Amino acid sequence: MRILSLLFHDIYATDPRESGFASHAADRYKLSAAAFDAQVAGLAGVRGDMPMLVTSGGLSAQGCGSALDPFAITVDDGGVSFYTMLADRLEARGWRGHCFVSTDAIGAHGFLDARRIRELDSRGHVIGSHTASHPDRFSACSVARMRQEWTRSRQVLEDLLGHDVAVASVPGGSYSTRVARTALDAGLRTLFTSEPVTTVRDVEGCRVIGRFTIRRDDAPDTARRLALADPWTRRRAWATWNAKGLVKPLLGPAYTHLANVVLRHA
Repeated sequence: MRILSLLFHDIYATDPRESGFASHAADRYKLSAAAFDAQVAGLAGVRGDMPMLVTSGGLSAQGCGSALDPFAITVDDGGVSFYTMLADRLEARGWRGHCFVSTDAIGAHGFLDARRIRELDSRGHVIGSHTASHPDRFSACSVARMRQEWTRSRQVLEDLLGHDVAVASVPGGSYSTRVARTALDAGLRTLFTSEPVTTVRDVEGCRVIGRFTIRRDDAPDTARRLALADPWTRRRAWATWNAKGLVKPLLGPAYTHLANVVLRHA
């Protein structure tokens, strides 16, 4: 099976620090409200169907009525803008998305609180885990730490929502096979990564779905081009992801600090 999954982060009215994590590196992934609207409008212009939802019960029938690959909308971190700005925009089109929450940040400034998470769930958006503390290099964590992050995050969400949570996304795109194994150990049966691929894989019983990231500096028609399977747009996403994959292991913990320094002076 193939799914075109798009990865967004926070959106903002005037300041990227309104929602989500506050750093120059994080700001690179945040879109203004106008930029987000342009991406969604372009996507809707070529997709008459609704986004697919991945729930505890499996894949929804939504998004399966098109000749194109089914598509999904995902949003990482759990920033408050999912509630204040993003959900309404999706719902105006009859769409719903996946909201992946870093549970240690629930209720913190710029992040969703428990009431809003429960309301988004009741409105049909899929709430999933984005680990508990959002480690910068998750795949470099020990197996024990990975299990603890997944388990603690899932338990917080299930206690809050009162139902099974079995969907998650990997922070920072830091994926390895043991990331999927530890997610499955914690009861998570679907894992979204940041690898820009459409093929859905099975890793020892865990469904692994790649995603194409939409960034602040992307052209306003990037989502539309991805939906149309434009080869240049998809190849560029693949090249960017692989370049980061080579650099991150070399720099280790210094990668995030260096990114913030470079972007602060960009």
